[in-house]
Amino acid sequence: MPPPPPAPLDGGTGGQIQLPPGAVVPTPAPAAVPAHPDVAHTGVAVLLIGPAGAGKTTVARYWAERRPVPTASISLDDVREWVRAGFADPRAGWDDRSEAQYRLARRTCGFAARNYLANGISCILDDAVFPDRPAVGLGGWKRHVGPGLIPVVLLPGLDVVLERNAARTGTRRLSDEEVATIHGRMAGWYGSGLPIIDNSRHDVATTARMLDEAVARSLSSPPAW
Repeated sequence: MPPPPPAPLDGGTGGQIQLPPGAVVPTPAPAAVPAHPDVAHTGVAVLLIGPAGAGKTTVARYWAERRPVPTASISLDDVREWVRAGFADPRAGWDDRSEAQYRLARRTCGFAARNYLANGISCILDDAVFPDRPAVGLGGWKRHVGPGLIPVVLLPGLDVVLERNAARTGTRRLSDEEVATIHGRMAGWYGSGLPIIDNSRHDVATTARMLDEAVARSLSSPPAW
């Protein structure tokens, strides 16, 4: 009997690293970080937190597009809206179905982030994580992405998020009451030890530079969370 043909050099994965099914792949351990790390050339996984209208997705995409190393931008809202038929619209109220779809979207984002990281691509995720639900929010993201995840809070003033929300359409636009409630809950991040950026008076480019600075500080001195 002739010997079996040799296995493909790439393991049959098309040149990509195959993730073990159902297992959490730890974030690759970074090299020793200097006192003032060059964030632009450092592989990282960032979680950008903020209320609706904070500009999370806009800032995340701008930041990712301009890094000199490969970087992916992953928005939880975009992934959640992959559900077309049967979409649980959060404007109709938060219930078991919307909670289940949120958790599914977060796991999907986490898997995508681990896959990118395992293949040498940094990533930035954005989500409205509440400080009064740490087990669901930060704890869940750490489990899905890995312990190297760097959380940064984007928190402009209420007047700014109300104005930005008013310019939205579709499922992304919330009532003023909902926006005010979410913004109030987000204020709980103050005193948490996480880096907080108030981008009320800053354009996207300036906010992205501030994000670089926050990430650099977190790399040099990781916050306890």
